[in-house]
Amino acid sequence: MSDIQIWTTIFIVVTFGIYMTIAWRSRVKETEGFYVAGHGVPTIANGAAIGADWMSAASFISMAGLIAFLGYDGSVYLMGWTGGFVLLALLIAPYLRKWGKYTVPEFVGDRYSELVRTISAVAAVIVSFTYVVGQMNGGGIVFSRFLNIDIAYGVMIAAVVIFVYAVLGGMKSITYTQVAQYTVLIIAYLIPAVAVAQTMTGLPIPQVSFGQILDELNVLSTELGMQVFTDPFTSRPMVDIFLVTMALMIGTAGLPHVIIRFYTTKTVRGSRYSAFWALFFIALLYTTAPAVGAFTKLNLLQGVNGTATDNLPAWVNNWAQTGLVSVNQNADVVNSVSNDPAAGADLTVNNDILVLASPEIAGLPAPIIGLVAAGGMAAAMSTAAGLLLVISSSVSHDIYFRYVRQTAGDQERLLVGRIAMAAAILVAVIAGINPPAFVAQVVAFAFGMAAASFFPAIVLGIFWKRCNAIGAAAGMIVGLSFTIVYMLYTLEVFGLAAHDYILGVSPEGIGAVGALVNAVVAVVVSLMTPPPARHVSEMVESIRYPAPRRVPSGD
Repeated sequence: MSDIQIWTTIFIVVTFGIYMTIAWRSRVKETEGFYVAGHGVPTIANGAAIGADWMSAASFISMAGLIAFLGYDGSVYLMGWTGGFVLLALLIAPYLRKWGKYTVPEFVGDRYSELVRTISAVAAVIVSFTYVVGQMNGGGIVFSRFLNIDIAYGVMIAAVVIFVYAVLGGMKSITYTQVAQYTVLIIAYLIPAVAVAQTMTGLPIPQVSFGQILDELNVLSTELGMQVFTDPFTSRPMVDIFLVTMALMIGTAGLPHVIIRFYTTKTVRGSRYSAFWALFFIALLYTTAPAVGAFTKLNLLQGVNGTATDNLPAWVNNWAQTGLVSVNQNADVVNSVSNDPAAGADLTVNNDILVLASPEIAGLPAPIIGLVAAGGMAAAMSTAAGLLLVISSSVSHDIYFRYVRQTAGDQERLLVGRIAMAAAILVAVIAGINPPAFVAQVVAFAFGMAAASFFPAIVLGIFWKRCNAIGAAAGMIVGLSFTIVYMLYTLEVFGLAAHDYILGVSPEGIGAVGALVNAVVAVVVSLMTPPPARHVSEMVESIRYPAPRRVPSGD
């Protein structure tokens, strides 16, 4: 066993032990504890849990890698995900917390009808399942590299660990486990970033100092056949940059596993403070990601530029064993680098390894490499657990309890929810071993589906009393179907052939168009059909006021 494997094993065993202990001590036996942690989570803890829920394998493992290879255009992920969270905090979270209860489909069910609730439950399962596939794949990459096992086995190990602690205590154990996972992942992200910044620039503030290396990075990138790092619209057309950013923003505001976190606070004011703390915790990582991408890419290119293929740095061979790095067999010297296997470059590097490989590429010691591996696992597991909870609650609370056995008690509903989690994990393991794209791109597809289904229905449900059940149902079905059909048309999945993008719109950006289609259909159909009942209008009115209106007293 190498030093890297020893330290990785130590960090993963210790952190997994902490997670399991917290899950066991937070286990619950009642549905309110399982779904919303009994509405009793403190605001700072909820903010940290939201941060961990939010910063998935896509954020921790893949985002900096995408920025490294997409350059300026990779900023769509930063703008979309961060902007979406602000949108969620301002437009949706406080209102849904005031309304209360357990799930997002439950809100649209009360606001519109049982039909819309069923459509939402199915959409929540589709969106969450697509998202969890990316997390499983991210966990598999970590185990594959650092424990020297096949990615398939890595995905299976990650699935077993997530299943155990998610099943034990539902939302309550997931929340307090996510607080611990946030602590691990942010330390694991910042320590190597600070160390590399100090080494390369003499200033240990990566968010500030990475600007000093951009000119050198631009020159080296073009020498090795890549685009200029700081030039805009070189990887994607402007229209696609706009649509991907919008899809990520409104998809964020419609993600069920993030929205339900605001149900766990004691009060509506608590949900607003949770959003503030969550933004603070998220900003620590998101402002560091561009620096990590730039520093790692420059280190990588300097290490391989003009180097004979039989004398490459050790990290190349280490990661080549996972199949995520490959050297062109016809090349004697590395004169070109790419992240696209079809480009035929001398060295091909998968986006998803850049953060995990960053300490190795920079020559940092083995304990830091092990710490980063533990951070990557924390990110993948924290989000996967929240997604599994959404799938569980949608199946057991919104479908089984409503349509199969309305007399089901707490124990029966908990059992059905746990069985739904197990089934979702089994399918996610298969899809996680054979993902259709990079981790962050798979996650972006989930955001597109959330944008095209939930966001218009929720926002119209809160701010437009005229929106009725027929309009919301029609909008959700048309918007989600349109988005999924376009993704299947442009992606090589399920045995289908990939086709060219229409008008330059990528499958990651189509969710913004789907959301617009959803909203237009919902408005038109609502105006053509009878308005909602009076009690529904009164419900919308009550949600939008943070406190009961005071009647002025007469003097």
